[in-house]
Amino acid sequence: MLDSAREGSPTAYQRKDAFYQRAKREGFRSRAAYKLQEIQRSQGLLRPGQRVVDLGCWPGGWLQVASEEVGPRGRVVGVDLVPIEPALGLANVIAIVGDLSDPLVVEAILRELAGPADVLLSDAAPKLTGIRATDRAREEALLDAICALVPKLLRPGGDLLAKVLDGPEAEGFTRTLRGSFTRLKSLRPEASRKGTTERYVVARGHRPGAPSA
Repeated sequence: MLDSAREGSPTAYQRKDAFYQRAKREGFRSRAAYKLQEIQRSQGLLRPGQRVVDLGCWPGGWLQVASEEVGPRGRVVGVDLVPIEPALGLANVIAIVGDLSDPLVVEAILRELAGPADVLLSDAAPKLTGIRATDRAREEALLDAICALVPKLLRPGGDLLAKVLDGPEAEGFTRTLRGSFTRLKSLRPEASRKGTTERYVVARGHRPGAPSA
Protein backbone atom coordinates (compact mmCIF):
# COMPACT_ATOMS: atom_id res chain seq x y z
CA MET A 1 0.00 0.00 0.00
CA LEU A 2 1.27 3.43 -0.88
CA ASP A 3 -0.49 5.31 1.92
CA SER A 4 1.23 8.60 2.57
CA ALA A 5 0.69 12.11 3.90
CA ARG A 6 1.04 14.77 1.24
CA GLU A 7 1.55 18.41 1.98
CA GLY A 8 -1.85 19.96 2.50
CA SER A 9 -3.55 16.73 3.66
CA PRO A 10 -6.08 17.03 6.50
CA THR A 11 -3.59 15.32 8.85
CA ALA A 12 -0.48 17.18 7.72
CA TYR A 13 0.87 20.30 9.40
CA GLN A 14 0.68 23.42 7.28
CA ARG A 15 2.56 26.62 7.90
CA LYS A 16 0.78 29.56 6.35
CA ASP A 17 3.99 30.87 4.82
CA ALA A 18 4.52 32.94 1.68
CA PHE A 19 4.38 29.94 -0.65
CA TYR A 20 1.15 28.73 0.93
CA GLN A 21 -0.45 32.14 0.55
CA ARG A 22 0.83 32.46 -3.01
CA ALA A 23 -0.67 29.07 -3.92
CA LYS A 24 -4.03 30.23 -2.61
CA ARG A 25 -3.87 33.40 -4.70
CA GLU A 26 -2.74 31.66 -7.88
CA GLY A 27 -5.14 28.74 -7.71
CA PHE A 28 -2.71 25.91 -7.00
CA ARG A 29 -3.95 23.07 -4.82
CA SER A 30 -0.77 23.15 -2.70
CA ARG A 31 2.43 25.09 -2.17
CA ALA A 32 4.23 21.98 -3.45
CA ALA A 33 3.45 23.17 -6.98
CA TYR A 34 6.28 25.68 -6.66
CA LYS A 35 8.77 22.91 -5.84
CA LEU A 36 7.97 21.15 -9.10
CA GLN A 37 8.08 24.43 -11.02
CA GLU A 38 11.52 25.20 -9.58
CA ILE A 39 12.85 21.72 -10.39
CA GLN A 40 11.35 21.95 -13.88
CA ARG A 41 13.16 25.24 -14.54
CA SER A 42 16.53 23.76 -13.61
CA GLN A 43 16.13 20.20 -14.90
CA GLY A 44 13.63 20.35 -17.79
CA LEU A 45 12.06 17.01 -16.86
CA LEU A 46 8.66 17.68 -18.42
CA ARG A 47 8.14 18.38 -22.11
CA PRO A 48 5.16 18.87 -24.41
CA GLY A 49 3.43 15.66 -25.45
CA GLN A 50 4.84 13.49 -22.68
CA ARG A 51 3.03 10.82 -20.66
CA VAL A 52 3.43 11.44 -16.93
CA VAL A 53 2.42 9.55 -13.77
CA ASP A 54 2.12 11.28 -10.37
CA LEU A 55 2.38 8.73 -7.55
CA GLY A 56 0.57 9.99 -4.46
CA CYS A 57 -1.01 12.91 -6.30
CA TRP A 58 -3.34 14.43 -3.66
CA PRO A 59 -4.15 17.35 -3.37
CA GLY A 60 -3.22 17.99 -7.01
CA GLY A 61 -0.61 20.73 -7.14
CA TRP A 62 1.87 18.63 -9.09
CA LEU A 63 -0.88 17.49 -11.46
CA GLN A 64 -1.61 21.14 -12.25
CA VAL A 65 2.03 21.92 -13.05
CA ALA A 66 2.54 18.74 -15.07
CA SER A 67 -0.65 19.41 -17.05
CA GLU A 68 0.64 22.79 -18.16
CA GLU A 69 4.10 21.51 -19.03
CA VAL A 70 3.02 18.55 -21.19
CA GLY A 71 0.26 20.55 -22.91
CA PRO A 72 -2.81 19.31 -24.77
CA ARG A 73 -0.91 16.55 -26.59
CA GLY A 74 0.39 15.15 -23.29
CA ARG A 75 -1.30 13.00 -20.68
CA VAL A 76 -1.00 13.04 -16.89
CA VAL A 77 -2.32 10.26 -14.66
CA GLY A 78 -2.33 10.70 -10.90
CA VAL A 79 -2.95 7.99 -8.31
CA ASP A 80 -3.80 8.28 -4.64
CA LEU A 81 -5.87 6.62 -1.96
CA VAL A 82 -7.60 9.98 -1.46
CA PRO A 83 -9.85 11.44 -4.18
CA ILE A 84 -9.06 14.92 -5.47
CA GLU A 85 -12.08 17.05 -4.65
CA PRO A 86 -13.21 19.16 -6.29
CA ALA A 87 -11.92 17.69 -9.53
CA LEU A 88 -9.21 19.68 -11.30
CA GLY A 89 -11.17 19.89 -14.55
CA LEU A 90 -8.07 19.59 -16.74
CA ALA A 91 -8.61 17.86 -20.08
CA ASN A 92 -5.24 16.11 -20.12
CA VAL A 93 -5.34 14.88 -16.50
CA ILE A 94 -7.07 11.93 -14.86
CA ALA A 95 -6.82 11.03 -11.17
CA ILE A 96 -7.31 7.40 -10.15
CA VAL A 97 -8.31 6.47 -6.61
CA GLY A 98 -6.55 3.29 -5.64
CA ASP A 99 -3.66 1.45 -4.01
CA LEU A 100 -0.48 1.30 -6.08
CA SER A 101 0.26 -2.18 -4.79
CA ASP A 102 -2.87 -3.37 -6.63
CA PRO A 103 -1.97 -4.81 -10.08
CA LEU A 104 -5.34 -3.62 -11.40
CA VAL A 105 -4.38 -0.04 -10.55
CA VAL A 106 -1.11 -0.40 -12.44
CA GLU A 107 -3.04 -1.76 -15.40
CA ALA A 108 -5.44 1.19 -15.22
CA ILE A 109 -2.54 3.66 -15.25
CA LEU A 110 -1.01 2.09 -18.36
CA ARG A 111 -4.41 1.98 -20.03
CA GLU A 112 -5.09 5.65 -19.36
CA LEU A 113 -1.62 6.59 -20.60
CA ALA A 114 -1.88 4.31 -23.63
CA GLY A 115 1.60 3.04 -22.85
CA PRO A 116 4.47 3.45 -20.38
CA ALA A 117 5.27 6.81 -18.84
CA ASP A 118 8.01 9.17 -19.96
CA VAL A 119 8.27 10.59 -16.43
CA LEU A 120 7.33 9.31 -12.97
CA LEU A 121 6.74 11.90 -10.26
CA SER A 122 6.29 11.37 -6.52
CA ASP A 123 5.94 14.01 -3.83
CA ALA A 124 4.58 11.45 -1.37
CA ALA A 125 5.92 11.12 2.16
CA PRO A 126 5.04 8.67 4.93
CA LYS A 127 2.60 9.55 7.68
CA LEU A 128 4.91 10.30 10.58
CA THR A 129 4.16 9.10 14.11
CA GLY A 130 7.10 10.59 15.99
CA ILE A 131 8.32 7.08 16.76
CA ARG A 132 11.67 6.85 15.02
CA ALA A 133 11.65 3.13 14.23
CA THR A 134 8.10 3.25 12.90
CA ASP A 135 8.69 6.34 10.79
CA ARG A 136 11.87 4.91 9.26
CA ALA A 137 10.07 1.68 8.43
CA ARG A 138 7.27 3.61 6.74
CA GLU A 139 9.72 5.68 4.70
CA GLU A 140 11.52 2.52 3.61
CA ALA A 141 8.25 0.85 2.61
CA LEU A 142 7.22 3.90 0.57
CA LEU A 143 10.53 4.09 -1.28
CA ASP A 144 10.49 0.34 -1.90
CA ALA A 145 7.02 0.70 -3.43
CA ILE A 146 8.24 3.43 -5.78
CA CYS A 147 11.23 1.32 -6.84
CA ALA A 148 8.92 -1.62 -7.56
CA LEU A 149 6.77 0.53 -9.84
CA VAL A 150 9.63 1.88 -11.97
CA PRO A 151 9.99 -1.18 -14.24
CA LYS A 152 6.21 -1.53 -14.49
CA LEU A 153 5.40 2.05 -15.44
CA LEU A 154 8.46 3.82 -16.85
CA ARG A 155 9.69 3.47 -20.43
CA PRO A 156 13.35 2.84 -21.27
CA GLY A 157 15.16 6.17 -21.15
CA GLY A 158 12.46 7.71 -18.96
CA ASP A 159 13.03 9.87 -15.88
CA LEU A 160 11.98 9.81 -12.21
CA LEU A 161 11.57 12.60 -9.67
CA ALA A 162 10.88 11.51 -6.09
CA LYS A 163 10.92 13.08 -2.65
CA VAL A 164 13.01 11.46 0.06
CA LEU A 165 13.68 12.25 3.71
CA ASP A 166 17.33 12.36 4.76
CA GLY A 167 18.46 9.12 6.35
CA PRO A 168 19.59 5.56 5.62
CA GLU A 169 16.37 4.84 3.74
CA ALA A 170 17.06 7.63 1.26
CA GLU A 171 20.64 6.40 0.82
CA GLY A 172 19.39 2.87 0.09
CA PHE A 173 16.83 4.22 -2.37
CA THR A 174 19.53 6.16 -4.19
CA ARG A 175 21.79 3.11 -4.40
CA THR A 176 18.96 1.08 -5.90
CA LEU A 177 18.16 3.74 -8.48
CA ARG A 178 21.79 4.09 -9.45
CA GLY A 179 21.65 0.54 -10.77
CA SER A 180 18.77 1.26 -13.16
CA PHE A 181 19.33 4.88 -14.28
CA THR A 182 22.23 6.48 -16.11
CA ARG A 183 22.59 9.47 -13.78
CA LEU A 184 21.21 10.82 -10.51
CA LYS A 185 21.06 14.22 -8.87
CA SER A 186 19.81 15.45 -5.50
CA LEU A 187 18.04 18.82 -5.06
CA ARG A 188 16.55 20.94 -2.27
CA PRO A 189 14.04 23.42 -3.75
CA GLU A 190 13.76 26.85 -2.18
CA ALA A 191 10.02 26.27 -1.90
CA SER A 192 10.56 23.49 0.65
CA ARG A 193 9.72 24.43 4.23
CA LYS A 194 12.55 25.75 6.37
CA GLY A 195 14.14 23.06 8.50
CA THR A 196 12.68 20.17 6.52
CA THR A 197 14.72 17.02 5.96
CA GLU A 198 13.19 16.49 2.52
CA ARG A 199 15.09 16.56 -0.73
CA TYR A 200 14.35 15.40 -4.25
CA VAL A 201 16.13 12.73 -6.26
CA VAL A 202 16.19 13.23 -10.03
CA ALA A 203 16.99 9.99 -11.87
CA ARG A 204 17.55 10.26 -15.63
CA GLY A 205 17.71 7.61 -18.33
CA HIS A 206 15.94 4.49 -17.11
CA ARG A 207 17.82 1.29 -18.00
CA PRO A 208 15.44 -1.70 -17.67
CA GLY A 209 17.18 -4.91 -16.74
CA ALA A 210 20.40 -3.21 -15.69
CA PRO A 211 22.22 -5.01 -12.83
CA SER A 212 21.70 -3.54 -9.37
CA ALA A 213 24.41 -1.30 -8.02
